[in-house]
Amino acid sequence: MPLGQEPPQLLKQRLFYRGRKFDFDVNRLRLPNSVEGDWECIRHPGGALAVPVTPEGKLILVRQYRFAVQGRLLEFPAGTIEVNEDPFETIKREIEEETGYRAQTWKKLGEFFLAPGYSDEIIYAFLAQDLERLDTPPSQDDDEDIETVLMTPQELEQAILNGEPVDAKSISSFFLARPFLN
Repeated sequence: MPLGQEPPQLLKQRLFYRGRKFDFDVNRLRLPNSVEGDWECIRHPGGALAVPVTPEGKLILVRQYRFAVQGRLLEFPAGTIEVNEDPFETIKREIEEETGYRAQTWKKLGEFFLAPGYSDEIIYAFLAQDLERLDTPPSQDDDEDIETVLMTPQELEQAILNGEPVDAKSISSFFLARPFLN
């Protein structure tokens, strides 16, 4: 059990919805403090994210349309982990698909829960350096509407502080990467 916690006692489980990338279930639980109730949870396979840094010290981000917020968010390249896939393999694929770059040097920055109030999704964050531009432009999935954006770390920090729409996984990963950025 993650975080060294005692697991709740499952009293009843119901799959409410099975989606393309995740399941949504409702569970009747008895928590370690003996409280009983129904809790909804998005069961997600997890995601991998890269903080790509060019040799000039610029960060490569994507501005991507997200239907849930009906607008574009500034994000680091990321993707959902496929069945039986290692997060490192996920992000190597995603960085190429979303940005058109390949990294030669990688460092694991850490992992964190994205929204533990309603989901078990975990994000595996990596620093991607020694980037090389691929000869072919990135091939986007049908549901992707992505623009590549280069920013200095200072520009990204200012965008975050100014309240520009930047997603939480990118903000968290940026601050994990901060000690390694020039």
